[in-house]
Amino acid sequence: MRVSLRAFQNDSSFGAKIPSHFPYHFFSLRSNTTTMQDLKITLIQSDINWEDVEANLSTFEEKIWQITGSTDVIVLPEMFTTGFTMAAPKLAEHMNMRTTKWMRQMADQTGALILGSFIVTVHDRYYNRLVWMEPGGNVKTYDKRHLFRMANEHKTFSAGESLLVANWKGWRICPLICYDLRFPVWSRNKWDLNLNRLSYDVAIYVANWPTTRIETWNTLLKARAIENLSYVVGVNRVGQDGNDIEYNGHSSVISPKGEIIFTNDSVETIRTVELNAHSLQAFRDRFPAYADADDFTIEFEEYEESDFRSGQS
Repeated sequence: MRVSLRAFQNDSSFGAKIPSHFPYHFFSLRSNTTTMQDLKITLIQSDINWEDVEANLSTFEEKIWQITGSTDVIVLPEMFTTGFTMAAPKLAEHMNMRTTKWMRQMADQTGALILGSFIVTVHDRYYNRLVWMEPGGNVKTYDKRHLFRMANEHKTFSAGESLLVANWKGWRICPLICYDLRFPVWSRNKWDLNLNRLSYDVAIYVANWPTTRIETWNTLLKARAIENLSYVVGVNRVGQDGNDIEYNGHSSVISPKGEIIFTNDSVETIRTVELNAHSLQAFRDRFPAYADADDFTIEFEEYEESDFRSGQS
């Protein structure tokens, strides 16, 4: 499949453009986000048992029950049931099987949204799929778009075709996976004319990002927050995987100004951070850089296979 990116200046058919002749206050976000309350997000930075689904479900269940106080969102690392492995034929699950059921149980028992990715099979294809699990069983999915070719992920897994942005507790949340962090166009926070607001309020990256490139992780988390006028949350793992790759965490929460609200390296940690809705709204009103953003669209060639659709399960 080929993907073409085309930028359009002054394309009236594209919904993200804000006309330059309108005053900034016309696009104030406050009228659309007054119902937002502060959002509590819990980051679980952990070692992962290599290719051992049952051991990891047990480990993360124990860690979830170590969370003190209430929380709205619980974020687990990328491939939290196996580690970052290409052994998909051995480890892949169908949707609605043990990991999905476990996430449903955790969401119901905590009352929180649970986010994390694991290996899923659909029609003989494999996906690095993030599952968005709400209490009550409402589920959404995001399939990793950018596959890490340096580990041959693109030879094992199929790439996602759709970005997920969904609402939880009045916040618009955009979950992404690891290598997606390097590609700013995919996560660009565009103006939504239907909602009369920016598309999302917080981007959440789940990852297995190695120690050797951790400064890139730190830098890009800040960049994504600054360019998108959004909070950014990054949850990475620690420890060593079955390929002897080392991970040192640096799970972080970044403000829309690019300031570090929280970060932790090297050790396992469970931390709940509260995102301030008023601060987000106020900063976007004072500094509406989105009003000067370039228009663009991403065009995909259509697949011939009629049954290959992102998110199908």
